[in-house]
Amino acid sequence: MAGLKDDNFDGNIYALYGGNGSLVPPKVTLAEALKRDDKPALLVFYVDDSSDCKQYATVVSQLQSYYGRVADFLPVSVDAIPVQSSYSPSEPGYYYQGVVPQTVLLDQSGKLVFNGLGQVPFEKVDDAFREVFNLLPRSESLELKQRPVNELNTELAP
Repeated sequence: MAGLKDDNFDGNIYALYGGNGSLVPPKVTLAEALKRDDKPALLVFYVDDSSDCKQYATVVSQLQSYYGRVADFLPVSVDAIPVQSSYSPSEPGYYYQGVVPQTVLLDQSGKLVFNGLGQVPFEKVDDAFREVFNLLPRSESLELKQRPVNELNTELAP
Protein backbone atom coordinates (compact mmCIF):
# COMPACT_ATOMS: atom_id res chain seq x y z
CA MET A 1 0.00 0.00 0.00
CA ALA A 2 1.37 3.38 -1.01
CA GLY A 3 0.25 6.76 0.23
CA LEU A 4 1.05 10.45 0.35
CA LYS A 5 3.26 10.18 3.42
CA ASP A 6 5.37 7.15 2.53
CA ASP A 7 8.17 6.39 0.12
CA ASN A 8 6.37 3.66 -1.83
CA PHE A 9 5.72 3.82 -5.56
CA ASP A 10 2.10 4.13 -6.59
CA GLY A 11 2.24 5.84 -10.00
CA ASN A 12 2.57 9.31 -11.48
CA ILE A 13 2.68 11.69 -8.51
CA TYR A 14 1.38 14.64 -10.54
CA ALA A 15 -1.75 12.77 -11.59
CA LEU A 16 -2.30 11.16 -8.18
CA TYR A 17 -1.32 13.89 -5.72
CA GLY A 18 -1.02 17.10 -7.74
CA GLY A 19 -4.29 16.61 -9.58
CA ASN A 20 -2.47 17.41 -12.81
CA GLY A 21 -1.44 14.56 -15.05
CA SER A 22 -0.70 17.03 -17.86
CA LEU A 23 2.69 17.87 -16.36
CA VAL A 24 4.26 14.51 -17.20
CA PRO A 25 5.67 14.06 -19.75
CA PRO A 26 6.68 17.70 -20.30
CA LYS A 27 5.53 19.31 -23.55
CA VAL A 28 9.09 20.39 -24.45
CA THR A 29 12.59 19.25 -23.58
CA LEU A 30 15.03 21.50 -21.75
CA ALA A 31 17.06 21.94 -24.96
CA GLU A 32 13.91 23.06 -26.82
CA ALA A 33 12.92 25.42 -23.99
CA LEU A 34 16.36 27.03 -23.97
CA LYS A 35 16.22 27.69 -27.73
CA ARG A 36 13.17 29.89 -27.26
CA ASP A 37 13.65 33.31 -25.75
CA ASP A 38 10.03 34.06 -24.95
CA LYS A 39 9.43 31.83 -21.91
CA PRO A 40 11.28 30.96 -18.73
CA ALA A 41 11.65 27.28 -17.82
CA LEU A 42 10.85 25.70 -14.46
CA LEU A 43 12.57 22.37 -13.83
CA VAL A 44 11.33 20.25 -10.96
CA PHE A 45 13.47 17.22 -10.13
CA TYR A 46 11.50 14.39 -8.53
CA VAL A 47 11.10 10.68 -7.99
CA ASP A 48 7.70 9.01 -7.92
CA ASP A 49 8.43 7.09 -4.71
CA SER A 50 9.38 10.02 -2.46
CA SER A 51 6.91 11.32 0.11
CA ASP A 52 8.49 14.79 -0.15
CA CYS A 53 7.96 14.80 -3.92
CA LYS A 54 4.40 13.51 -3.55
CA GLN A 55 3.57 16.36 -1.17
CA TYR A 56 5.34 18.94 -3.36
CA ALA A 57 3.34 17.90 -6.46
CA THR A 58 0.46 20.14 -5.36
CA VAL A 59 2.77 23.18 -5.21
CA VAL A 60 4.00 22.50 -8.74
CA SER A 61 0.41 22.16 -9.98
CA GLN A 62 -0.55 25.43 -8.29
CA LEU A 63 2.41 27.19 -9.89
CA GLN A 64 1.39 25.82 -13.27
CA SER A 65 -2.14 27.15 -12.80
CA TYR A 66 -0.72 30.69 -12.55
CA TYR A 67 2.28 30.51 -14.89
CA GLY A 68 1.65 27.51 -17.15
CA ARG A 69 0.76 29.58 -20.20
CA VAL A 70 3.80 31.85 -19.96
CA ALA A 71 6.48 29.42 -18.75
CA ASP A 72 7.64 25.94 -19.68
CA PHE A 73 7.16 23.43 -16.86
CA LEU A 74 9.59 20.53 -16.99
CA PRO A 75 9.21 17.88 -14.29
CA VAL A 76 12.35 15.73 -14.50
CA SER A 77 12.43 12.24 -13.06
CA VAL A 78 15.94 11.89 -11.65
CA ASP A 79 15.84 8.19 -12.51
CA ALA A 80 15.80 9.23 -16.19
CA ILE A 81 18.92 11.41 -15.98
CA PRO A 82 21.74 9.52 -17.67
CA VAL A 83 24.87 9.05 -15.56
CA GLN A 84 27.66 11.06 -17.14
CA SER A 85 30.86 12.68 -15.95
CA SER A 86 29.65 16.10 -17.12
CA TYR A 87 26.56 17.73 -18.61
CA SER A 88 25.90 20.70 -20.84
CA PRO A 89 23.55 23.51 -19.73
CA SER A 90 20.92 22.10 -22.12
CA GLU A 91 20.75 18.85 -20.12
CA PRO A 92 18.79 18.53 -16.86
CA GLY A 93 21.74 16.76 -15.17
CA TYR A 94 23.66 20.04 -15.33
CA TYR A 95 21.33 21.58 -12.71
CA TYR A 96 20.56 18.55 -10.54
CA GLN A 97 22.20 18.63 -7.10
CA GLY A 98 21.24 15.20 -5.75
CA VAL A 99 18.19 16.33 -3.75
CA VAL A 100 14.50 15.78 -4.46
CA PRO A 101 12.42 17.73 -4.87
CA GLN A 102 14.60 20.42 -6.41
CA THR A 103 13.12 23.45 -8.16
CA VAL A 104 15.16 25.37 -10.74
CA LEU A 105 13.92 28.46 -12.58
CA LEU A 106 15.72 29.65 -15.70
CA ASP A 107 14.76 33.03 -17.14
CA GLN A 108 13.98 33.69 -20.80
CA SER A 109 17.71 33.90 -21.61
CA GLY A 110 18.48 30.59 -19.86
CA LYS A 111 20.10 32.20 -16.82
CA LEU A 112 19.59 30.44 -13.48
CA VAL A 113 17.50 32.75 -11.29
CA PHE A 114 16.20 30.35 -8.61
CA ASN A 115 17.40 27.05 -7.18
CA GLY A 116 15.38 25.65 -4.30
CA LEU A 117 16.15 22.39 -2.56
CA GLY A 118 13.43 20.40 -0.81
CA GLN A 119 9.80 21.42 -0.46
CA VAL A 120 10.07 25.09 -1.35
CA PRO A 121 7.00 27.16 -0.40
CA PHE A 122 4.79 28.33 -3.26
CA GLU A 123 5.49 31.95 -2.29
CA LYS A 124 9.27 31.66 -2.81
CA VAL A 125 8.90 30.28 -6.32
CA ASP A 126 6.14 32.81 -7.02
CA ASP A 127 8.48 35.62 -5.94
CA ALA A 128 11.12 34.34 -8.38
CA PHE A 129 8.55 34.24 -11.19
CA ARG A 130 7.49 37.79 -10.29
CA GLU A 131 11.08 38.96 -10.71
CA VAL A 132 11.45 37.17 -14.05
CA PHE A 133 8.26 38.75 -15.39
CA ASN A 134 8.95 42.14 -13.75
CA LEU A 135 5.71 41.97 -11.78
CA LEU A 136 4.99 43.89 -8.61
CA PRO A 137 6.34 42.24 -5.47
CA ARG A 138 3.86 40.36 -3.33
CA SER A 139 3.83 43.16 -0.74
CA GLU A 140 2.65 45.69 -3.35
CA SER A 141 0.07 43.67 -5.23
CA LEU A 142 -3.03 41.71 -4.54
CA GLU A 143 -2.15 38.48 -2.83
CA LEU A 144 -2.63 35.43 -5.01
CA LYS A 145 -5.16 33.12 -3.47
CA GLN A 146 -4.34 29.49 -3.94
CA ARG A 147 -7.12 27.24 -5.05
CA PRO A 148 -8.18 24.63 -2.55
CA VAL A 149 -6.63 21.26 -3.27
CA ASN A 150 -9.05 18.41 -3.81
CA GLU A 151 -8.97 16.01 -0.93
CA LEU A 152 -7.74 12.56 -1.84
CA ASN A 153 -10.36 9.88 -1.53
CA THR A 154 -8.63 6.80 -0.20
CA GLU A 155 -11.83 4.81 -0.07
CA LEU A 156 -13.41 3.19 -3.08
CA ALA A 157 -17.09 3.88 -3.55
CA PRO A 158 -19.28 0.91 -4.50
